[in-house]
Amino acid sequence: MSADHSKRGPNEAPPTDDVSGGALAAGPEGEPIEPNEPDDAVDPLTPDEDPEPVTAPPLAVAELAAACVRFVATRYGVMLDFEPDTLSLVDQWIADARKEMPENPQSQELVQSAAGAYLGEVIRRAFGGMWFADGDHDGWRVDLSRVYLTFNPIGMMREAIFLESQEGWHAHLEMDPGEREEVERRLEALPGVSDAEYFAPTTRFDVVHIAYDALRAKMSAAGLGDVRFGPEDYKK
Repeated sequence: MSADHSKRGPNEAPPTDDVSGGALAAGPEGEPIEPNEPDDAVDPLTPDEDPEPVTAPPLAVAELAAACVRFVATRYGVMLDFEPDTLSLVDQWIADARKEMPENPQSQELVQSAAGAYLGEVIRRAFGGMWFADGDHDGWRVDLSRVYLTFNPIGMMREAIFLESQEGWHAHLEMDPGEREEVERRLEALPGVSDAEYFAPTTRFDVVHIAYDALRAKMSAAGLGDVRFGPEDYKK
């Protein structure tokens, strides 16, 4: 998939294994939370696999994602519930904020951070994973647990605002270089889209979903379907 005037792919960075990088349910960080456990429904390759418990994100992530919920509810009258189909509302919020940003430039950081935290939570709850949310936002990331795949969703939303790649924000998908070829083959088979659609939250979710499915298929074929990745695997 590429923008109409470009041949770049959705994971536009060169191959690398570098991993640097209502509102949310209440509960201490790391403890299970009840709402929205779609993990087993999203992965069509392992329908009998037990869903992994969804744990609360770090407080900083929870606060930003909750802010996104409030902003969208105030503006459009709809409460986001961390299901993938709600990302179309975030698409609209990003598009509207982009138009208004020349008159309100100070909103850019808050919009990209709140939308990125929400996108990251939607992906993490759908596919299973954990946040790394230490330091500045350009170093944050979501590390998936059922496949080796990591990215910065705040960087993704920064790119959605500016409609171009943002160096140093790690918005591209980072994976084992040996796994990249099959993922890129699947992504390149997608039709070209406009810049606005290319960088939109819904497209980013779809790209992660395609990459996840490709990696899970390869793991299952190799008899590695039970392998899980944790913080130690993603250490810099």
